[in-house]
Amino acid sequence: MPSPATLSDQGSKALNSQNYAQAIDLYTQALRQTPESPDYYLKRSTAYQRSSNYASALRDAELAVVLANKRGKRELIGAAQLRRGISLLMEGKLGDAGFCFSEAEKKASNDKDKNLIGIWKGKLEMQLAKVDEDDITREVTVKEIPDVEIPKVTGEKKDGQTGLSEKTVAQAVTPPISRPKGVVTPPSKIRHEWYQTSTHIVITIYVKGVPKDEATVEIQNTSLSIAFPLASGPEFTFDLDPLLYPIKADKSSYAILPTKIEIKLEKQIPGQKWGDLEASEATQLIGTIPLPTTSATPTSMAKVDLPLYPTSSKSGPKDWDKVAKDLTRSKKNKDIIEGGAIDTDEGTEYDSEAESGDPVNHFFKKLYKDADEDTRRAMMKSYVESNGTALSTNWKEVGKAPVETSPPEGMVAHKWNS
Repeated sequence: MPSPATLSDQGSKALNSQNYAQAIDLYTQALRQTPESPDYYLKRSTAYQRSSNYASALRDAELAVVLANKRGKRELIGAAQLRRGISLLMEGKLGDAGFCFSEAEKKASNDKDKNLIGIWKGKLEMQLAKVDEDDITREVTVKEIPDVEIPKVTGEKKDGQTGLSEKTVAQAVTPPISRPKGVVTPPSKIRHEWYQTSTHIVITIYVKGVPKDEATVEIQNTSLSIAFPLASGPEFTFDLDPLLYPIKADKSSYAILPTKIEIKLEKQIPGQKWGDLEASEATQLIGTIPLPTTSATPTSMAKVDLPLYPTSSKSGPKDWDKVAKDLTRSKKNKDIIEGGAIDTDEGTEYDSEAESGDPVNHFFKKLYKDADEDTRRAMMKSYVESNGTALSTNWKEVGKAPVETSPPEGMVAHKWNS
């Protein structure tokens, strides 16, 4: 078998080449021959950390701290504490990481080491700025020298080299990969935020230490479901079903990070404005009606003499100014009749609905008759575009975009056949 020095040299080359699995194997072989080498534990800890095996990285770093203190080498102790702090930071244990960085700083004897520690302390400060002052991750639960068992030499090999029994090697040299116990953030502290762009909805759930292998994230075109275990036992769930509007599930993504979960949902209709993440009962009734992909803006309306607006009508876009003028012409005809300019029976026919027809319909006609131009346009646009389910007198609001259909409770709106 190659000597520990040769194995370590090969391990360093594998580490620099980002071949972390090979580096771990080579350092493990070296440790079987030299089980009390803090330097080999430090290097293997680095390989574990870069391959995202933070539990094993921490185990090796703690063994390095104990062995370095046993040898009394100041510089080696500082390097081991720094590596220990990095592993703790990766696990989301911010208070413990800060404690180890401070211990490493005490042992730093040159500018290079001090600068490296400063970089990691800066990363820690960025994480601390994102959590509350009473967050559990700020607590310090570690001490200067961890309570870990140092691997012991059990006998002499035939070639004169010391080594460990196979059982001891399995227990002490290869750090056990601990199964995640769940997040450390209390359920009451877990929170989420969201924002939107013209093409995406981005949701961030702030929670520490979510185990990737035990978390489930299901993204569907109309729903989102996230679940992960808590340290206290029960499972935490975050469900949006149904979403306010459909999304493109196949083009959406998520990432589970040490301090949060980020979800990026691609909108099915670019430019669509979301007022919330989850649909209410009212929006669920019209969830099958796709929103128009174009809409007029107040600016464009001001520049066009005869504005046309999106509509679901079979006859196509409406010239609302023309509609308003036509109805105003009817009002003027009524005034002429009542004034006696035309002596016909049309006046009686005009008022017949008010006398013997639907009084509610007559009320809205009278409301329209007495309104100004903008109010009339708002009433006509909202009534026609909503398929008779909505009536608004606010042109500033109605003129901005198409009016959605709002069917009565228990009814479902369907798209017009084209």
